[in-house]
Amino acid sequence: MLKINPPFRADQVGSLLRTNEVKENRIRWKNGRITADELRATEDKAIAETVQKVENIGMKSITDGEFRRDFFHLDFLQQLRGVSVSGGIEPNPHAKPAEDGFVPPKLSVTGRLKHVKNIQVNDFLFLKSIVTQTPKVCIPSPTMVHFRGGRKSIDINSYPDMDEFFYDLSECYKEEIKALYNAGCRYIQLDDTNLAYLCDAKMRAGAKERGDDPDELPKTYAALINSVIDNRPADLMAAIHLCRGNYRSNWFAEGGYEPVAEVLFNSINVDAYFLEYDDERSGDFAPLRFVPKNKIVVLGIISSKTPQLEKMDDLCNRIDEASNYLPLENICVSPQCGFSSTHHGNVMTHDEQWKKLELVVNTAIRIWGEA
Repeated sequence: MLKINPPFRADQVGSLLRTNEVKENRIRWKNGRITADELRATEDKAIAETVQKVENIGMKSITDGEFRRDFFHLDFLQQLRGVSVSGGIEPNPHAKPAEDGFVPPKLSVTGRLKHVKNIQVNDFLFLKSIVTQTPKVCIPSPTMVHFRGGRKSIDINSYPDMDEFFYDLSECYKEEIKALYNAGCRYIQLDDTNLAYLCDAKMRAGAKERGDDPDELPKTYAALINSVIDNRPADLMAAIHLCRGNYRSNWFAEGGYEPVAEVLFNSINVDAYFLEYDDERSGDFAPLRFVPKNKIVVLGIISSKTPQLEKMDDLCNRIDEASNYLPLENICVSPQCGFSSTHHGNVMTHDEQWKKLELVVNTAIRIWGEA
């Protein structure tokens, strides 16, 4: 059975450009000049104002813009006992380097993993209290704890057996998702860079150097993700977003979905896929031929990296092209990623961001007659 609404014909990935007040007060908080409560009050105000703008545009899928995070993944994962941050990964040599030399950090497991507190519940409850549409929670995929470091980044004394590591990691996620569901959340998105990184020849070679088989990793990750979501309630929509890196409009990987497509679409039991398709880095639509009839693909054909506004006719032509591989009823549209996967934000103005979201909504209305 095809589950839709959510996702919606016009949807969004997650993060939005922070307001200047949120950025400035986060720095003040880090420097000890304001309290955590004062920072949260600033975030509450900015989120409420931003949500109103998103709803006025016509979006039915509403996030808090990830205004309370520095990074889309670290703020969440560091709250699991046993997780630490260590160094960074090597970017694709063809990628545009970040001006400040930033590379995506990798995580290490330095002890037994445990979910010691609810991480997103309070943030969700605030979002739920201010929306009139569907609140959506984005959390990093559990694969983020493994791929960037592999076996070497997982303490051998804590986990001599990798099956125990994956079991404990799964339990952490199941506890958090159960808490979110009990709080009223019905729309969850897992943000996953690693399945997309496994489309990149250099990233695949790096996995081999770490002792992992890049052809087996998608199967391992499918089993991990399924262990988290398989017993979810029937009214909980689970989506996954694949990203090749999104930092100040820079990217870190490239390559079409073909190397992971069969496993991605047929072995991972999510309801929907948010896929980057904003430029040639993501390849063509042919891998969509593997998508089963009961799943939704949200085409990220509007770029959150560049301020230039796409032409609606071009977007409609691309959706028509994708429909050669997947029925139109199984397709939705969104930006290819968030606008601010880290607190810095991508290189565009707030006005340019709003125009992008308006284009998503208007494109959906033109294609399907609804957003």
